[in-house]
Amino acid sequence: MENLLHVFRNTPLGRETLMQSIHFCRTLDIGLDIYIPDALSFMMYFDDEAVQIDLDRSYLYEPDTAVEHARSLAKAAGVIPRFINPKYRTARDLPDIPTYFQFMCCPRSISDLSSKIGLGYIGPKVRRIMQSAPFPVLMTAQVFKAWNSIMVLFGGSESACNALEFGLQIAERTGLPLDLFTQLEQEEFYYYEQIHDAGLEKTLSERVRHWHQFETGVFAENLYHVPHDALVLSGAYHHGLFKQMLFGSKLETVQTTLTNPMLVSGPRSMASLTVH
Repeated sequence: MENLLHVFRNTPLGRETLMQSIHFCRTLDIGLDIYIPDALSFMMYFDDEAVQIDLDRSYLYEPDTAVEHARSLAKAAGVIPRFINPKYRTARDLPDIPTYFQFMCCPRSISDLSSKIGLGYIGPKVRRIMQSAPFPVLMTAQVFKAWNSIMVLFGGSESACNALEFGLQIAERTGLPLDLFTQLEQEEFYYYEQIHDAGLEKTLSERVRHWHQFETGVFAENLYHVPHDALVLSGAYHHGLFKQMLFGSKLETVQTTLTNPMLVSGPRSMASLTVH
């Protein structure tokens, strides 16, 4: 069974974040693995890179009630979580967290207190996870809200095709409607050509409810047409190049405009959901 990794912080903000992971897992019928930190850092070893994740101190609040709170939230939604107890440590205060997951949940930053988190701010540790991980990252909204459709931001790049493939798989798994959003910067045939070359043409014609295409207007203003209760999918890099400080101007605009939860694919993440 596919599963999602969630690093739990036992605070009101952490509660909202966990509720979004629970909803994601329940909707996709996948497992939920929860790690409750006992140190301010942990290691994740990917194929080509070791990433140290540094947490803020709120992740260590009230450890005596953390498991009970997390289990209670999951139970209310009919989800049975598995709690990760790291077997290995790079150092005494540096546990090693496995990386065999299909998804990982991250708030927009995992190294700053909630009072510092701005809507458009993506922390450097989250960027590094996206850059190295073979799975996409679920970036949560500030508060939990159930999503009832899927919206793929499609710009025609390799990254966008990867996000589209994830969107198609999620739509097939859940039965939820799938829409596309494109700010036309090329001739219309270009986008269909990219979809054809990615082998997604037939599935797309069967699954997509509506393709929003905008020839005019400001991109940020056109994002108003993204449903408020949609899970938004996007690639984290532009034309195959991952930018260390920016994900490309379009995704930065999305971050500062939308309040939706987002599933973001990095350069190494591959769509791999099976159909139940």
